[in-house]
Amino acid sequence: LLDRKDRMSMATGLEVRVPFCDHRLVEYVFNAPWALKSFDGREKSLLREASRDVLPQSVYDRVKSPYPSTQDPRYARALQEQAKDLLARPAHRVFDLVDRDRVRKAAEREAPVSDQAARRGLERTLDLAQWLDLYAPELVLG
Repeated sequence: LLDRKDRMSMATGLEVRVPFCDHRLVEYVFNAPWALKSFDGREKSLLREASRDVLPQSVYDRVKSPYPSTQDPRYARALQEQAKDLLARPAHRVFDLVDRDRVRKAAEREAPVSDQAARRGLERTLDLAQWLDLYAPELVLG
């Protein structure tokens, strides 16, 4: 986000500040318990209450919208290729935890994985496989 902000502001000759990126604030909020961050059952409760007196009611009550992201199809194809490489290792321990057939179906789709759930599934599977390779924990499945 900071990189995008920098490029967009420089392109228009503006100097833009990002107050919520102060490391002290980030560290505080990161370490705050979830119950404090969502004490009223909504996301960003802490931020909403801290700024209640300075925000218009319409902003205070606005529903959070996800930051838009555009996924490059090459990224999806790279995930599929990595998943195929993982499938070529049938004894990999990740398959003790993850359904091999679902990984295979996502890896062999004709079109690149554009479905967010399938893409995230491949990402998490590949992350888990790498973690298992790096740390080699003892798995006790019962």
